[in-house]
Amino acid sequence: MPKAETLSANWSTLPLHRQWLLKQADGLYDFFQYRAVNPKGGFFDLNASGAPLQPENPVRGIHASARMVHCFAIGHLLGRPGCGDIIDHGMTYLWENHRDTRHGGYFWQVDDNGPVDSSKQGYGHAFVLLAASSAKVVGHPLADAMLADVTEVLQTRFWEENHGAINEEFNRDWSPIEAYRGQNSNMHLTEALMAAYEVTGERSYLDKAERIADLIINRCARALDFRVPEHFDDNWTLNKDYRGNEMFRPSGSTPGHWLEWARLILQLWVLGDRKHDWMPLAAQSLFVQSMALGWDRQQGGFFYTLDWDNVPAKTEKLWWPMCEAAGAAHFLNENLPADAFYEDSYRKIWSTISNRFIDHKNGGWHEELTENLVPANTLFPGKGDIYHALQACLIPLFPADGSLTKVITEKGARF
Repeated sequence: MPKAETLSANWSTLPLHRQWLLKQADGLYDFFQYRAVNPKGGFFDLNASGAPLQPENPVRGIHASARMVHCFAIGHLLGRPGCGDIIDHGMTYLWENHRDTRHGGYFWQVDDNGPVDSSKQGYGHAFVLLAASSAKVVGHPLADAMLADVTEVLQTRFWEENHGAINEEFNRDWSPIEAYRGQNSNMHLTEALMAAYEVTGERSYLDKAERIADLIINRCARALDFRVPEHFDDNWTLNKDYRGNEMFRPSGSTPGHWLEWARLILQLWVLGDRKHDWMPLAAQSLFVQSMALGWDRQQGGFFYTLDWDNVPAKTEKLWWPMCEAAGAAHFLNENLPADAFYEDSYRKIWSTISNRFIDHKNGGWHEELTENLVPANTLFPGKGDIYHALQACLIPLFPADGSLTKVITEKGARF
């Protein structure tokens, strides 16, 4: 592939590339908008061709419902017709079905008959905060109540002031489940806290995001040469031997999360008036390490997990690390001194996405590829949801100084 230094401009500035990205985003909206809505409430998970994986009484995960609200709030801001109905459908289901009116908080999984998994997960509550914040940007009538409710739950049930991060999970009645703390839920809460700060101006949200980032990246990841550790005990001592859920808590370290943090750290740095000097170098280091250790130099794509000797452990190639890599490369290009490595990486990532991950036959993206980049479903049963891929397509079209809802609102949807 030609190197960036031999060309005159970053791809994100070129009209054809920008049109291509917008076309991919529009295709994702087409795929999910007209297939995913469950008439009984919530949303279907979809198979490779776009049909419901569970057509009868499907389980609805709270993060999937909340992500649909967030993504279609973005679509509404972009002027896409019909997105308001999707937002309303998702917000209503979150408020009336996932919310626990007896004990407070939000159920992890529900079906037509009520809770399937009534646990209260920090990961799920982070996405409720994101959904409420995005819905508030577009003026949804449930947004303020949901934002206030989930903020209180996060503050009184999950937040641990002595550590500057959240607890992981509870039973329905808020009794503890296990002495586990995880970076993944805190990473997504950082994203949501920034969105809540942007829409409310309340500094407490940003303060919490900065404390989480300081714990997980400035202290824990820095101590491991900017490889992000995933699993901890209740004193935030790293547990390298942890074995958990392959989707949400895989063992080892996950390069896709290094990439996700690289973007979030730079966004946090900008929102915090660039006062934390450690953040730019941390973002750069996270990205460089992910490309050096996580990228498969023979086949392309990111290995799902590495062990603590940096050897690929789970060699599947998932769609979401590719998405986060594209967003991170754009943020690095926009916020740090020019470096051809970022642009070269950006082009390599998008070329692999285009040729391997986008499902040109059925629409949407392949959620999982084998090590040799062949579509598979060993870890995940169907199509990847819209959240990661949509943001990857849209982030390079806007200034890299905030969440998509913020920059679209402030700058307008001009392509």
